[in-house]
Amino acid sequence: MLRRDFLKALAASLVVYQQPLLAMNNGEKQPPKVVWVMLRGALDALHTVVPTFESSMKIHRPTLYPSIEHKLLPLAQVSSMQQGYALHPALVNLHQWYQQKQLLPIVAVSSGYPKRSHFEAQDYLESALPVPDLDSGWLARAIALKNKQAIAIAQSTPISLRGSNQHSNTWYPSRLPDAEQQTYQALQQLYQDSPQLLTRLEEGLNMEALLGEKNMQKKQQGSFISLSKSCGQLLSQPTMDCAMLTLGGWDTHKNQTGQLQRQLSLLDKGLQALKTELGEQWDNTLVIVATEFGRTVKENGTRGTDHGTASALFLAGGKIQGGQILGKWPGLQAEQLHQQRDLKATSHHFDWIAASLQQHWQLTDQQVQHIFPTAKVYQGKMFRA
Repeated sequence: MLRRDFLKALAASLVVYQQPLLAMNNGEKQPPKVVWVMLRGALDALHTVVPTFESSMKIHRPTLYPSIEHKLLPLAQVSSMQQGYALHPALVNLHQWYQQKQLLPIVAVSSGYPKRSHFEAQDYLESALPVPDLDSGWLARAIALKNKQAIAIAQSTPISLRGSNQHSNTWYPSRLPDAEQQTYQALQQLYQDSPQLLTRLEEGLNMEALLGEKNMQKKQQGSFISLSKSCGQLLSQPTMDCAMLTLGGWDTHKNQTGQLQRQLSLLDKGLQALKTELGEQWDNTLVIVATEFGRTVKENGTRGTDHGTASALFLAGGKIQGGQILGKWPGLQAEQLHQQRDLKATSHHFDWIAASLQQHWQLTDQQVQHIFPTAKVYQGKMFRA
């Protein structure tokens, strides 16, 4: 392999870091952590946080709703006004979190983006600006204000973390073939006169050792469960404050039942792996899970759903004020739908994310305004003491 080609592979496959290697935990109490999980492709909320009280569900979804109707995981509510929601049967761990008051689903939310383009909607959700700036993400603005460190578990820097070069890093598991130790030693010798290359190689090998990557089965590298586990291990270090994970595959235009069963199971197991790795730090962590928009209320002719408007948002963590459903339900009657086809949004993602982040990281109103200029910040209590 040519030297320049190896450099490209190394940069994409090991680790791109601007900061020193993470220090090991010395047992001191760590600052509050944040994990931002973006579901790319538009999650169908009506198949995830299911309003079983809506009698029209079978009419709108004659094949989709019966496929899960008798397997749903019911969500007991604090208020009798909220009775009747249930989680998809694949979300067994999230259902347990809910029962433990560590999961807070929020219904009928959108970013405020008015169209149905995946890429534009994702840009809007990651930037959180009235006119999206692809070089300024909301999480980047937050960590810059609070002087915190973030890592994206991704092959390139997502928009959410752009604009904070001094505060964010990117990591993804190696795609290079397995090599013997002497091969790595030879590479280290080769790069003695190239400090930048040598530093990149050593940081990648150190991170690999920290995460136990050599012990992973090759087929699991790059899976959401594996990445979530690595994310938890990275966040267990005292110098890392937040991380971003992404999971694609939510664009369910056809055969939605099987596809969402697989996707939601993957999400559920991945988030549980994250929690397990965080250990005691879970009580000090806020997890935010969102998608760019929702899907049509009515199923289409290929047993799927098309691009819609409102979806669901999840907040989780050991101290989150969970065990309840937030958000105003708009209804599923024809006159209650957005453009007579979509679940109507009654609030925006940023209203809830801003409130949770402000309370978790002790942000001032001015800081929140800088990070989320369009948010109408939710005023309720998001965390337990």
